[in-house]
Amino acid sequence: MKAQYSFTGHVDNEEWHNNVYLSIIEDYRKISGVYFEQIIAKATTDSLGYFRFTGNQLENDNRIYRIHVDNCFESEQNQNHFDGHCDESKEVIFIAKNNDTIVFPISFEQQIFCDIKSTNQKAKAFVKIDSLREEMKFAFSEFRSEANRKLNAKKWFKTLQDFGQNLNEPLAELYIYSFLSDRRNDLHSHYLEDLKNNAYYADLLSRLETQYPNSSYTKQYRAELNSDKFIVNGASDSDFKLNYLLYFFLAISLSFNLWFLFSNKKNNPNTITKAKEQLTKQEQNILSLLLEEKSNKEIADKLFISLSTVKTHVNNIYKKLNIQSRDEAKSLFKAN
Repeated sequence: MKAQYSFTGHVDNEEWHNNVYLSIIEDYRKISGVYFEQIIAKATTDSLGYFRFTGNQLENDNRIYRIHVDNCFESEQNQNHFDGHCDESKEVIFIAKNNDTIVFPISFEQQIFCDIKSTNQKAKAFVKIDSLREEMKFAFSEFRSEANRKLNAKKWFKTLQDFGQNLNEPLAELYIYSFLSDRRNDLHSHYLEDLKNNAYYADLLSRLETQYPNSSYTKQYRAELNSDKFIVNGASDSDFKLNYLLYFFLAISLSFNLWFLFSNKKNNPNTITKAKEQLTKQEQNILSLLLEEKSNKEIADKLFISLSTVKTHVNNIYKKLNIQSRDEAKSLFKAN
């Protein structure tokens, strides 16, 4: 029997629409919010407000997930969710994998989420971090002088970093990092200073590369860290011009290599296999159903997801496999 996940909880049907959404968060800069392209499943509450998500299409390793309810009508979601925001919404962010059982409390109020019951001890990491962040907000609001802000910044950077490391879960540390390094945050200038001499950030990269070597989280963090280090190191104009020329020639070389790669893609089984491995488990499920000539509606019904979610996944599959249609997909895999 395949591994099964089960996420259950309760929503007040008088306050919220009876649709509940499960999303996978692959970009840790989009942890909080309502992003239509992240939704992987939808459940409808029963007459008492209870919902359940279950199946076996999630990743086998820990990933960041969100369950949310909102009062944005589905027919208007493309407009309401375009900027990752819905005026009336509640969410819970958690860590899970494909064989986890999680029972959420009978409320979508944040303070109740300490009652989350899960087979995965990492599930409540974000709730613990949010509690600590509330203490931080209070400390910053108590005294508003610039001197106090600098002292608090130094104290809370270390407090949050140590707390995250003690959770023994790099994904939870990314939640902290995304907050401390947010360019919209008043703490961003302190983050850039901290980055100059604090080995914590390089150590976090090592932990991510060890535990999640091929994940989008690790790739994103590595790219952001390199970019921010370039900023704080204050490259000279001559360095910048040299780098610009190097990047220019690199871009030309990369363009040629990509052209050569994709022009031979359909004749190279190894390339096809590698491309398919880049698909998420949900995308692989949908690809299999596409090859069985299932319609988008049949796929949505079989996987218990919305029709628009199927279309989003299909577009992602096309991009990753460098194809334009179902016929190309059939031809590609029939030939290999």
